[in-house]
Amino acid sequence: MTKKIFKTNVARLLDAAEINYELVPYEVDENDLSAIHVAQSLNEDVNQVFKTLVLSGDKIKHLVCVIPGAEEVDLKKAARASGNKKVELIAQKELLPLTGYIRGGCCPIGMKKNFPTYFHQTINNFEHIYVSAGVRGLQLRIAPQDLIDYIPGSSVVDLI
Repeated sequence: MTKKIFKTNVARLLDAAEINYELVPYEVDENDLSAIHVAQSLNEDVNQVFKTLVLSGDKIKHLVCVIPGAEEVDLKKAARASGNKKVELIAQKELLPLTGYIRGGCCPIGMKKNFPTYFHQTINNFEHIYVSAGVRGLQLRIAPQDLIDYIPGSSVVDLI
């Protein structure tokens, strides 16, 4: 018996914008919320599974970086791309009140506010990528350009 997939707010937003995507479930491991685990669960290249990070800067208060799952964001490159002198990851406890998402379920689509969003340039290497669909256990399979075009004011830059 297959498990019913419930539409997330992210899916409803994409439906309203008439953007093609697929919701792909995976088994959550509460002890390993990494994108590496997600990629292994989906049997996909970890470079194709992107994680969404929220940072704060000294000039631009909050920004979003979307990078390949096994990589770490280069804070200097993120600062330079966003016009900040320095940036840092926000504290985990700030994530839910700021974005409406929890760790392991953060998506660049549908946050409480629109933040400047920066995608790592390798996003364009793939026909489709995966990002969280807004909840743990569900990924969004989408064409990179559709995702980039959907998010207002987003940029593709070197972040790692």
